[in-house]
Amino acid sequence: MLGNVSGRRKNRVFAVQFMYAWAVNGGGGSCKIEAMVDAFVGSYFKEESDQYAFGRELAKGAIENVEAIDGLIGKHATHWSLDRIAMVDLAILRVAVYEMLFRSDVPPIVAMNEAIDIGKILSTDESSRFLNGVLDSVKKKLTRPLREASR
Repeated sequence: MLGNVSGRRKNRVFAVQFMYAWAVNGGGGSCKIEAMVDAFVGSYFKEESDQYAFGRELAKGAIENVEAIDGLIGKHATHWSLDRIAMVDLAILRVAVYEMLFRSDVPPIVAMNEAIDIGKILSTDESSRFLNGVLDSVKKKLTRPLREASR
């Protein structure tokens, strides 16, 4: 499915798949998030290494901020309630919005493009238009540089 993709892309796909599994299993509090992420990492990455650190941070950060992220998605997904959004698309949006809002080391445009590309891999071609529409709306409200990382 992923073939020969960058480490960051693989980590983003990991975070999206974790967010999907988390939502399918009822979501819930973040009290056991470390253990859940570690268990998922063990099944996703075969060898023990720090290669999953970025994906782990994305998953953990998205869950810790899921209420704010969902509020923003709901506001910008015009005519769509969260329960009407396909679960995989919601997982993609949650990770991308987390990156756009809380990861100053990732340019928002990069987060958007990655989300759209991941949507083409994990969801449908039609979903990429939906993802782009929601993320573009979020992007317009950002006050930080869109094409560069800030520190």
